[in-house]
Amino acid sequence: MYKKILTIQDISCVGQCSLTVALPIISACKMETCILPSAVLSTHTAGFKGFTFADLTDEMPKIADHWKRENISFAAIYTGYLGSQKQIDYVKDIRNNLLEDGGKMIVDPAMADNGKLYPAFDMEFVKSMRTLCEGADIILPNITEACLIADVEYKETYDYEYIDGLLKKLHDIGAKKIVLTGVGYKQGKTGVAVYDGENHLYYEHDKISKGCHGTGDVYASAFVGALLNGKSEFDAATIAADFTVECIKNTIDDESHWYGVKFEKCLEYLIDRIK
Repeated sequence: MYKKILTIQDISCVGQCSLTVALPIISACKMETCILPSAVLSTHTAGFKGFTFADLTDEMPKIADHWKRENISFAAIYTGYLGSQKQIDYVKDIRNNLLEDGGKMIVDPAMADNGKLYPAFDMEFVKSMRTLCEGADIILPNITEACLIADVEYKETYDYEYIDGLLKKLHDIGAKKIVLTGVGYKQGKTGVAVYDGENHLYYEHDKISKGCHGTGDVYASAFVGALLNGKSEFDAATIAADFTVECIKNTIDDESHWYGVKFEKCLEYLIDRIK
């Protein structure tokens, strides 16, 4: 079946993140990928100076209304970085009106990392993001985001019981399934924990010390592509993790490519894994 997927997030014209990652990766997974940009930036904001920014919040309901008139609907909606509470409210309306019966609502609550909210956000935004996660089929938080959504104390050092409790709280809030990224119990290792309300599964892989911008978007997009190709949540999570590691490995030796990962060179790997 040829599925139509909608992804809602900002677009950084240069920088290999957000929609410039989601569109090609999901398309490579052989699905029609439709986009709703929440903002347009000349580059992303990590390392570039003097970038331009155009807020498209007011355009979002106009675009959605046009889609309604054209009877356009989607097999899945995948959200990334959303810049305001108003945008979250618009996403809820789009979910309620344009998601097909039985369709998947997949939320990457991109708002925090390393124990801190991103500078643009406050706790009122967290509350709004929590309401979006409440109605989601799958959420893809990192540990910081999960703690904020679940109102759990953030810890840099933790054990299995802490992660298990965090996953259960997120499920109690209303997220049907949770894919928790950046979970590492050993030195030099990280991984992903997947919870469906009954089963808590964990996939571990090597942790690459050098971080790269946009890898969260790469991961989420690959996860969506694999999931909508019929993979289970756990299989999609492992495929996305391995793909993201491949992208980093193909980039870390190029000092001139500091602003993202060369995911394009690894798309064949992703496609082969999905097959």
